[in-house]
Amino acid sequence: MGGCGTWAWPELLVLLGSAWLWVGSAQPTPPGPTQAPGPQLRFRLAGYPRKHNEGRVEVFYNDEWGTICDDDFTLGNAHVLCRHLGFVAATGWAHSAKYGKGVGRIWLDNVNCAGSERSIGDCKHRGWGNSDCSHEEDAGVVCKDERIPGFKDSNVIETEQSHVEEVRLRPVVSGGRRQLPVTEGIVEVRYKDGWAQICDQGWDSHNSRVICGMMGFPAEKKVNRNFYKLFTERQQPNYRLHSVSCMGTEVHLSMCSFEFYQGNSSAACGAGMPAVVSCVPGPLFATGNAHKKKQRQQQQGQARIRLKGGARVGEGRVEVLKSSEWGTICDDRWNLQSASVVCRELGFGSAKEALTGARMGQGTGPIHLNEVQCRGTEKSLWNCPFRNITQEDCKHTEDAAVRCNIPYMGYENLIRLSGGRSRFEGRVEVAVGAGDGDQPRWGLVCGEGWGTLEAMVACRQLGLGFANHGLQETWYWDASNVTEMVMSGVKCTGHEMSLSHCQHHGASVSCRNTGTRFAAGVICSETASDLLLHAPLVQETAYIEDRPLHMLYCAAEENCLASSARLANWPYGHRRLLRFSSQIHNRGRADFRPKAGRHSWVWHECHRHYHSMDIFTHYDILTPNGTKVAEGHKASFCLEDTECEEDVAKRYECANFGEQGITVGCWDLYRHDIDCQWIDITDVKPGNYILQVVINPNFEVAESDFTNNAMKCNCKYDGHRIWVHSCHIGDALSEEANKRFEQYPGQLNNQIS
Repeated sequence: MGGCGTWAWPELLVLLGSAWLWVGSAQPTPPGPTQAPGPQLRFRLAGYPRKHNEGRVEVFYNDEWGTICDDDFTLGNAHVLCRHLGFVAATGWAHSAKYGKGVGRIWLDNVNCAGSERSIGDCKHRGWGNSDCSHEEDAGVVCKDERIPGFKDSNVIETEQSHVEEVRLRPVVSGGRRQLPVTEGIVEVRYKDGWAQICDQGWDSHNSRVICGMMGFPAEKKVNRNFYKLFTERQQPNYRLHSVSCMGTEVHLSMCSFEFYQGNSSAACGAGMPAVVSCVPGPLFATGNAHKKKQRQQQQGQARIRLKGGARVGEGRVEVLKSSEWGTICDDRWNLQSASVVCRELGFGSAKEALTGARMGQGTGPIHLNEVQCRGTEKSLWNCPFRNITQEDCKHTEDAAVRCNIPYMGYENLIRLSGGRSRFEGRVEVAVGAGDGDQPRWGLVCGEGWGTLEAMVACRQLGLGFANHGLQETWYWDASNVTEMVMSGVKCTGHEMSLSHCQHHGASVSCRNTGTRFAAGVICSETASDLLLHAPLVQETAYIEDRPLHMLYCAAEENCLASSARLANWPYGHRRLLRFSSQIHNRGRADFRPKAGRHSWVWHECHRHYHSMDIFTHYDILTPNGTKVAEGHKASFCLEDTECEEDVAKRYECANFGEQGITVGCWDLYRHDIDCQWIDITDVKPGNYILQVVINPNFEVAESDFTNNAMKCNCKYDGHRIWVHSCHIGDALSEEANKRFEQYPGQLNNQIS
């Protein structure tokens, strides 16, 4: 193996992501003159049903978790506790164990905070562990859904942790050591500084299902126990657990019942042997022909569930298909069991986190389901009990999301960044020629053709979220000792898990500029914007105008007319324009900002404004089979916040050379009566067409989701009037409905305006 042990076969770990928040060192209590240093405190929200910013308060003191009694509880207490939990303030509190009764000690009673204290320990109380309460009086808090800047986001409904945190599958089959993902092996748990086995007496498929779910696999299968028995007889097992009993719906082994071995366990387990598990990988991670055949069979019918808006594979806002239209799920009663059903249905493992409060961005369209309550055994989310939504029940600010366990693939070990100012940016370096035990060779990626889509894949592979920028030159970053170009011609769709999955030149590297300064670079970000057009407004405002040529000189200068306009008899005659309003919303988790800084914005004297983006939208008229018959484009005359949702403040305004952009929760309105807000249809013959609008068509600015940037409408044009209808975002309908839309035969009656 040589030196490849550090990269080709890293230990396969599954860590139970903790929702517990460490405080103490970050928020120390100033000690008095004679006060001894206090123990470190930790806080968490628990209980059910709840959302990410509310719950029963539990505090870890003196190596034990406990609760707080609600006697004399005030909003001031809640403010202090919410800050401990990473929120800016509290909006309320709950008494009488609203979120369920806790267990263990009741650490605090008669707490009385003014609200400005840095620690709950600074407030007046009866003393740690001195209480006359029962758990029926456990206090809860409701925190304002706004994080303290820099505080680690724990917006999660997480598992209650037990004694087992880390689990791995250790492959022993020849050849299985190097091939990823590992789907079969001996189950081992972290113990002290090493790993220990589990006695398999009483082990069943429910236990295997839980382990496979943790490893990122949707299902388990039978394993050849006899082969492993021969193997383990030559080993000296070190048993840690026995009598494991899972129901199969748990998301982590720690939630099952089990017992620990005490003392020397090498002779334990009787006639048993170490537990062995074999898992079935989902379609994304399947290898070999048998898996691919099964994968094709599964994909014949369109899925009725998908994830949107996530930076990493296996995470995102949950969307479901109902009545041929995609919609979201409200987060009321959203928990790990329901999230796990979603994850397994999509070919991933069990859920790592069930996220509430639109943590993966707000969806659009209908909210189809509410109060989904899965047991965890269902094959599909549609088999779970749920409530149909009503208008007043939920808003898109309550869209549910998931993070699923996915198999360890080791892709992050084949890429790294160098020269940047932080770990989120730098020159991209990739490892090549790393097979069969060879030492990898690190090299640079050619910057030619490198853009946002390629940067998205690089940031995903690095585990750093979304791409903010894809850079074709990186001369301004510190040089590294890696100077050789090893990859060129990279062209990605944006969905790949690794740059090696994208199209590229392979071993025959071809790069016009081979110097380090022309190497590809990225700037990554945990969040991204997400623009989409308000489709109904286009439908409501579309109309035809015959505009005299003498009023179109500025528009012609900005290429807003069809090419045939150059041959017109200026200034006589007119052009026929299809006009409509565009309302562009930012539904992502970061502001949409133009790529170019204002030092490079272009001033247009004719219209007297700056362009921060040369092409912000494409407008096209297509035949039903997709042939383009008219086109228009629109520069960003001005990107600004025209209006915002309630409680969202405007940030961007174009007046006086102001900053341009669209804030999260705001929209930019281009009215139908401004120049270039049209398609020149002078040369279009009467017939049935598709109107298509695409925002950010050249992927100049990174977004979390480019699949919703196009909007389509059916339109019928009779040579004098036009009727526009069925406007929708490109990915809002089912595949079947989209096919029907593309084959639109036209309106037969005369209802055209």
